[in-house]
Amino acid sequence: MATDTAEPAASEEIKAIPVRHPGRWVAVAVLIFLGIAVGNSIASNPRFQWGIIRHFLFSAPILRGVVVTIELTLAAMAIGIALGVLLAVMRLSPNPVVASVSWVYIWLFRGTPVLVQILFWYNIAALYPRFGLGIPFGPTFAHLTTGSAITPFVAGVLALGLNEGAYMAEIVRAGIISVPEGQTQAAQSLGMTRLMTMRRIVLPQAMRVIVPPTGNETISMLKTTSLVSVIAVTDLLYAAEVIYSRNYRVIQLLIVASLWYLVLTTVATVGQYYVERHYARGASRELPETPLQRLRRNLFTFGHSTEAVPEASGERR
Repeated sequence: MATDTAEPAASEEIKAIPVRHPGRWVAVAVLIFLGIAVGNSIASNPRFQWGIIRHFLFSAPILRGVVVTIELTLAAMAIGIALGVLLAVMRLSPNPVVASVSWVYIWLFRGTPVLVQILFWYNIAALYPRFGLGIPFGPTFAHLTTGSAITPFVAGVLALGLNEGAYMAEIVRAGIISVPEGQTQAAQSLGMTRLMTMRRIVLPQAMRVIVPPTGNETISMLKTTSLVSVIAVTDLLYAAEVIYSRNYRVIQLLIVASLWYLVLTTVATVGQYYVERHYARGASRELPETPLQRLRRNLFTFGHSTEAVPEASGERR
């Protein structure tokens, strides 16, 4: 008696069938059209006076203002980060007095506007015309005049740095508590002190959480430095204000300042990306793509994506 034996199904190759996205092309066409229209309007409007903008873009006062803005940002962020780490550790301390002091500091500096703090430090000589350096409640080794010691630049750095310290404290605290407690317990079981555990175990792992908001704070600080123009610090905005107070080209000089702020924030954004990429090495098997790698991938895969569709296979008898 003959019996039919089913042959094994032949394995067939999977073909990648392109999935079309016509809506994508329509959206791109609309955006390109709007971009061209806006760009043409800006370029063809004679009231922008691009010649004046080009003339002042690299002028000496503007470049000096750019340098001062960078110095303010770096100095304020250095104070803010150092103070933020200290306050975060104090906030997590089991000592209630230490934790309370940190909480009061954060409450005070986050609860008042940074512009008010800038004006306060600029006028601090009204409260303390002179201050001494020495041992508290002991001998004083030197006396300084507040007006000569706290210049407008120093007042701006103090206000921005002390204010930033309150925000950085919460960022660092969030990073620290994101590390599992088992890491701390394991370090303590090995005989490591609290400070050594924080420095060698907790903070390196917390950096993945701390770095992104810190980069955002740095970019925000670049723009917040413009507030020191109210106390006559010769930053980028103040340099532009001095020039347009003489030639009355207000819009043109504000565009010059805005272009430089865009350049500085772009450089800071790129730096933040690579710092984040550095600290992501231990968290994922594959590092995130660089901007150039992402651009190349999008250029080659923008038109369509592929979807694997196996062909129907039937049994042969």
